[in-house]
Amino acid sequence: MQNIILIAFIGIAAGIMGGMFGLGGAIIIIPALVMLLGFSQQMAQGTTLLMMVFPVGALAAYQYYQKGFVDVKSAAILAVFFFAGGYLGAKFATQFPQDVLRRAFAVLMVVIAIKMWFQK
Repeated sequence: MQNIILIAFIGIAAGIMGGMFGLGGAIIIIPALVMLLGFSQQMAQGTTLLMMVFPVGALAAYQYYQKGFVDVKSAAILAVFFFAGGYLGAKFATQFPQDVLRRAFAVLMVVIAIKMWFQK
């Protein structure tokens, strides 16, 4: 029961962050599943990807769409290539040892944070 409550808390926190900042899966959910619930890196990534399939972003995206903040053409192009890229990325990720994948993920997050911090 404690894990269910923790997973629900992670989900609501990621949903709020996703709605506010357009993030959640990689920044909130994956590290939380790994650090708080002991998921392997692959299990956390796979679980997060399954969770993000259509229904999760639909209501948040609809709010943005209503206010005129959605470029439908760009979103469609992104979706097609994200679909293909997600498949390829998952094929690669499932072949790496967990510790290598987790460290690569951490480096990516640090690089993004540094770039965003110093970007004008």
